Amino acid sequence: MIAASARLLRLLSLLSSRPSWTCAELAERMEVTDRTVRRDVARLRELGYTVDSEAGPWGGYRLRAGSHLPPLILDDEEALAVAVGLSEAALGGDQAALSAMLKLRQVLPRRIADRLGELDDAFVRLPGTDGPQISPGLLLELAAACRRGERARLSYTDGAGRATVRDIDPYRLVHTGRRWYFVARDVARGQWRTFRADRVDRVQPTGHPADLTDPPDPAHLVSRNIANGPYPLTATIRLPVPLREALRLIPATTGTHHPDGPDATVVDIGGPDADGLARYLLGLATPLRVLAPDAVRHALARRARELAEENAARP
Repeated sequence: MIAASARLLRLLSLLSSRPSWTCAELAERMEVTDRTVRRDVARLRELGYTVDSEAGPWGGYRLRAGSHLPPLILDDEEALAVAVGLSEAALGGDQAALSAMLKLRQVLPRRIADRLGELDDAFVRLPGTDGPQISPGLLLELAAACRRGERARLSYTDGAGRATVRDIDPYRLVHTGRRWYFVARDVARGQWRTFRADRVDRVQPTGHPADLTDPPDPAHLVSRNIANGPYPLTATIRLPVPLREALRLIPATTGTHHPDGPDATVVDIGGPDADGLARYLLGLATPLRVLAPDAVRHALARRARELAEENAARP
């Protein structure tokens, strides 16, 4: 006869496998008496599982959804299917799926974790508009590094293709809708940085506690670095619309937004040169004012005059 705790798990697994069981069927499958089955059902109810019972010769027990989430019992194939589904959702940017995947992989038996790793290696994703892809295993390592609060050694390839190794204090993962970014403090420089997750080669714990003093807003940091990082020129404009509408006009991946009262928003936008920024601003087709620099303001005024003159001229 199996131990009481293991017997409860076995009973729960049986109840989950089909809509209804008679007491005699459960007793036979578990090799216990009917009285033991009834006692174990009562114990499951105490633990929060809603087990319905029906009297009579054709009655039995049925497991139905309860008012809160009790422990979930999955067999190997079910656990593997859930882990694969969570991995795919996490790669698409679902933060809840990433958190659930992290929790699940921490408790998966080695035999299932190994199979999941084999699946990760076997999956091939065609490159699309979202650019380079990150493997579920690496995404999980980065999420775990953020949760540990432990300094790590990051092997990273930058945008110029240079391989670097640096000590970092991991903080957060941010998804922009296109790709994942890893926010961490660069220990040597004493600066908060963003790293493209698909360029991370390895992250290895060092055993030392991370210094997370005065951390930044991770979403704002990523947005600012994406919008202004690679461009030689930055323009500051004022839109006479609230922040929500400004984000529709200029997405967070293009500019860094700052509310200017309830009805206006100041946005910093990076660009290749003054003329390129003027073309972009003119294409917004909305009222705005260039606060800085003068070169962008003059370029925008010149292009607006040229457009007006062209349309005012008679054919």
